[in-house]
Amino acid sequence: MARSLVVSLISALILAFAGCATARSPELRVLGVHEAPRHEVVFVQVTNPANRPMQLTKLEYRFAAGSETISQGALDLARDVPAGEAIVVEIPMDVAPREPLTLRGKLTAVTDQIVRSFNVSAEVQPGAK
Repeated sequence: MARSLVVSLISALILAFAGCATARSPELRVLGVHEAPRHEVVFVQVTNPANRPMQLTKLEYRFAAGSETISQGALDLARDVPAGEAIVVEIPMDVAPREPLTLRGKLTAVTDQIVRSFNVSAEVQPGAK
């Protein structure tokens, strides 16, 4: 009986790690930039390509032009994204983009009570409204 319990536990761990390895990363797409009184706001669509819902908890981000950082920060989130669906997240930016930028970051989410971090990126075009 003890042996079957050990075999069951090992099988469960293998399945859990296999599930972690196949997790697909959320996808980002910039929808536009809005001029606000104190800073710009970049609207980013976050798509959950997985077949399970996820809860977004944090986005650490950096806007860069080439190797130069234009704006960076961290945004605490408490947003649910159903499986296969998308939501819009508003990210503040210190200055209006005058040239194409790259948004890179780390998105933290919870799926099936497991915390995962995903490297994400998207392109920001100046004048995108």
